[in-house]
Amino acid sequence: MTKEKREFRVLDKDLGRVTYAEHASLVSVRPVIRLGAAALFIAVAAVITFGVFGNHPSLGLIVAGVAVAAYLALSIGANDVANSLGPAVGAGAIGMTSGLLLVGLMQILGAVLAGAPVTDRLADGIILPALGPDGNASAHIMLAALLAAATWISLATWANAPVSTTHSIVGAIMGAGITVYGWQSVHWSGMAMIAAGWIISPVVSGVLAALLLALFRAVIYDRADRLEAARLWLPGILAVMGLLFGLMITLPLRLDLPIALTISGAIALVAAGYARHSVARQIALHTGSRVALKVILGLPLAAAALMMGFAHGSNDASNIVAPLTAILANAEGPGAQAASWTPLLAGLGIAAGAVLFGRRLVHMVGSSITRLNPNRALCVSVATAITVLGASLAGLPVSTTHVAIGGVFGVGFYREWRDRRLAKLRAPLPLEESRRRNLVRRSHMRTVFGAWLITVPAAAALAAALAWVIG
Repeated sequence: MTKEKREFRVLDKDLGRVTYAEHASLVSVRPVIRLGAAALFIAVAAVITFGVFGNHPSLGLIVAGVAVAAYLALSIGANDVANSLGPAVGAGAIGMTSGLLLVGLMQILGAVLAGAPVTDRLADGIILPALGPDGNASAHIMLAALLAAATWISLATWANAPVSTTHSIVGAIMGAGITVYGWQSVHWSGMAMIAAGWIISPVVSGVLAALLLALFRAVIYDRADRLEAARLWLPGILAVMGLLFGLMITLPLRLDLPIALTISGAIALVAAGYARHSVARQIALHTGSRVALKVILGLPLAAAALMMGFAHGSNDASNIVAPLTAILANAEGPGAQAASWTPLLAGLGIAAGAVLFGRRLVHMVGSSITRLNPNRALCVSVATAITVLGASLAGLPVSTTHVAIGGVFGVGFYREWRDRRLAKLRAPLPLEESRRRNLVRRSHMRTVFGAWLITVPAAAALAAALAWVIG
């Protein structure tokens, strides 16, 4: 090797070392950048509030409420984006970064357009409206509830535990209300209705996801020629899903029924046309049936993830909007002005939290509980979106975490049941092999259920302590 070539080789090595050092520096500061962006969002919200209410006698309470609400929105986005995006990312239908950005946008739209019914339920369904100034729970109760829920959700996100943000805020409002007004202040019948929704919604999602998976297997995946079966059945299946999705979007907007049906019908026709075109294209390419079906289901699965984002925004943004509106209503009298911009603040905060901090839980829900391919992930996403949006239309604050993981469990248990049924046709397996074939990982189930069980009392106790300190 000549001296000149040796010098160029050394130069390449040195440049490579510099490049690696720069890359390592960038990776090391990413967490700091994310935390800084979150702090900037909270600071901007507080500064804007200070400018709007600068001469108000309760300025400190208002600014503190907005800052804590922004913090809670970031925490909810970080913890709950897995509900929307986990199945799609786990199945490889959408990339992590693009999925986070698009789902964040849908969360903003859901919060602004369809969050009012659940907000009303949270505002009046936990603490009796007759108590507190101006017919609402007092402002410091809601401030303590916001801070307690945000703290608990942040701890859960750090521990990779997908807890319920709805459980957190409901428990926090109840705990703070009991501290200030006593046990008689709790609207127990309203709490019973909310708790019933918590129990029923994941079961509904799990059963619906299992039924959808059974339908896909019966008409497509268990047929000898899967592509031909897909050509016959998939357009109709996706047309029904498109119709349901269209109704989910248009009904919260309070459009006239003929207009809503027209828009939903158009979405159904587009979905059916897409399915027919995709299947015909894959048949023409002579692609293997497994690969072809994965390609065909990619876009519907991504669309289902976006619908889940809309559903999440419509339901969980109310966990922020209801307490913040109560704080502003008690601070400035009628809360008409507050109601116009608090949903936007909640939606923006949830979207920012999802983009900045949601990656770890997306990976856990999408791949750690049970492995999801495109058809199973589509079943989970559709079942979750239908359940959550149905609850939102009814004004029922359900846990989107409950519903999403309930759908994942439903798919996993259906696959276990099907595997045991097929096992009767073959020779018995050793005990260890039978246990290995458990498709729902019991350790994650214990972690999830344990987090759910302690969320309400933990958030209630934390809010009670904070309400006592603030009071």
